[in-house]
Amino acid sequence: MDKLSFAFFGATNYSKELLLFLIEKSFFPKVVFSIPQEFNISYSDKKVKNTNYSNLKEIADIYNIPYYEIDSINGKKTKDYEPIIKELNLDLILVLGWYYMLPKSTRKLSKYGAWGIHASLLPKYAGGAPLNWAIINGEKETGVTLFHMEDGVDDGDIIAQKSFTIEHEDTIKEVYDKATIASKEILLEVLFEDIKNIKFIPQDKSKIEIFPQRKPEDGKIDLSKSSIELYDFIRAQSDPYPGAFIETRDGKKLIIEKARLG
Repeated sequence: MDKLSFAFFGATNYSKELLLFLIEKSFFPKVVFSIPQEFNISYSDKKVKNTNYSNLKEIADIYNIPYYEIDSINGKKTKDYEPIIKELNLDLILVLGWYYMLPKSTRKLSKYGAWGIHASLLPKYAGGAPLNWAIINGEKETGVTLFHMEDGVDDGDIIAQKSFTIEHEDTIKEVYDKATIASKEILLEVLFEDIKNIKFIPQDKSKIEIFPQRKPEDGKIDLSKSSIELYDFIRAQSDPYPGAFIETRDGKKLIIEKARLG
């Protein structure tokens, strides 16, 4: 089977891991799109910093892959690059570690549309920061979902899913690593499959749970919570994220990187 021609959209360490994995398996994207480390986004009136940022330009340069950056508000938008994408005559757009909605006009430029991996078992934990929310809420299991992107928030047809456990001692880093491994397994299985044999399973949109993105200030600790809730809250936001914190009397943040239950 001929390999699919595709564009790669990503901006995180997760994106980097998957891009390198695809390249190692001889799946080379025709183009890479990324987002600068500090970027504009709709929920903030000032630029936000991607604490999980990875510079994909370094990889693109090594393999002579065209590279472009998108900073959607008051900057270059995805639609600005549609002539470039159209000219590539792509089979697929892969969206792996991204922060903007991909317009329908862009998704339609590839033969099979845009596919993304969301770090939850959809329809659960659609929207922002799904791994963080899963830990905060004390989940014992989560996973990743490869899905066909549509107009809504993570509501497209499901292509494949893989689940994994969240151990009691796991921090966000361990859970993030598990999600990366599961994502590699899904990509390997699906991209080597004849696309004609892939089944697309519609989601029950009435069951979709949409969670908001998390900002650094959302890490403030509520000491009225129970001990297990505080434990989960702290481990959900530890390195590489900004961390859970307590505000001291002099207005500074005391970041709690690790906790244990006595």
